[in-house]
Amino acid sequence: MSHARVQGRQLYYELHGSHPGPVLVLCVGVGGSCRGWLPLQVPEFSRERRTLIFDYPGVGESEAVDAPFTTADLADTTVALLDALGVERADVLGSFMGGMVAQELALRHPERVERLALVGTYARPDAKRVTLLRQWQDLARMNAPLEMFVRERILWTLQDETLEQKDLIESMVDFHSRDGAPLTAAVFVRQCEACIGHDTLDRLRDVRQRTLVLCGGNDQLTPPKFHRQLADEIPNAQLVTLSYGGHAVMVESAESFNRTVAQFLADER
Repeated sequence: MSHARVQGRQLYYELHGSHPGPVLVLCVGVGGSCRGWLPLQVPEFSRERRTLIFDYPGVGESEAVDAPFTTADLADTTVALLDALGVERADVLGSFMGGMVAQELALRHPERVERLALVGTYARPDAKRVTLLRQWQDLARMNAPLEMFVRERILWTLQDETLEQKDLIESMVDFHSRDGAPLTAAVFVRQCEACIGHDTLDRLRDVRQRTLVLCGGNDQLTPPKFHRQLADEIPNAQLVTLSYGGHAVMVESAESFNRTVAQFLADER
């Protein structure tokens, strides 16, 4: 359990692995804690490289910022954390909002990013994504029961085949509801607003890092069209679509997901 003083506030982070080589930064999505990476990704990635996970301001044990923020602001926070830890350059993987943060990180601080992996994310939201995020904001403002909110999120993050596994779904609902949300409703609303306002589409040509765009073929929250757009616009990008998995492809197809990311990071080209 570690904290770093970042932009005048305490930020929670965990650094796993002892390799002297490159650091891999994992940026979590909207509404989640960095500990979501612990069961399936951190044990695999930290065997070959130091793996840094952290909570955004107002999430988990990170001190909150009582003001709106953008994905660009979160990118600056991430760089400030790297500064505090003495990490000059890192590989960066981000999922959904974390992928938006990773895009801004590569654009605003290109000298700090070695390689980029974008998972289940977009460069600019369409009307359906904006409507959905507004709906999630409304649920948060209404203080909807956490179990209801967890089920709403699961509908958009898991593929149909997984939803058929009723025992699994109930265990997931119980797990995510048991200890309460890792952030307040107000912080969640601000995260959704940051996702709504995210727009890098006209700047993606300026991303110079080698980039992996990775998605689940059955992703309903960020369908493959968004990933094709990212891969088309980023000059040095490769697109990989895993046939099994929805938005939570890192969970539903963890072995293939981890192997694809590891191979991309190990490629010397």
